[in-house]
Amino acid sequence: MANFVLRLPATSFRSFSISASSNGAVPGTSTRAQNGGPVILELPLDKIRRPLMRTRANDPNKVKELMDSIKEIGLQVPIDVLEVDGVYYGFSGCHRYEAHQRLGLPTIRCKIRRGTKETLRHHLR
Repeated sequence: MANFVLRLPATSFRSFSISASSNGAVPGTSTRAQNGGPVILELPLDKIRRPLMRTRANDPNKVKELMDSIKEIGLQVPIDVLEVDGVYYGFSGCHRYEAHQRLGLPTIRCKIRRGTKETLRHHLR
């Protein structure tokens, strides 16, 4: 990870900083819609449960293409994660998740929505 700080004279410019993680997300930050919508942040891969993993097979060619893309330009679209009682469940982004695993990346950028146990049961049907 690299951090860059650009400081210009205060008379006519503002100062700001730019930083990036290995997969393109700004480390240590999250964004939340003002209306209490989803949060986007990095989660450790091992904290995301994948309840449908055994029922779906990933296309190995697509995973390889994503690995190449993530290595070159980072993850462009976060995976969707449902948070229920502090536990994270991933139901989409299976290829992106596997690409991160195979690249040995410890975290993945996620769009996290809070849900109830009923919402979780709905996703498991």
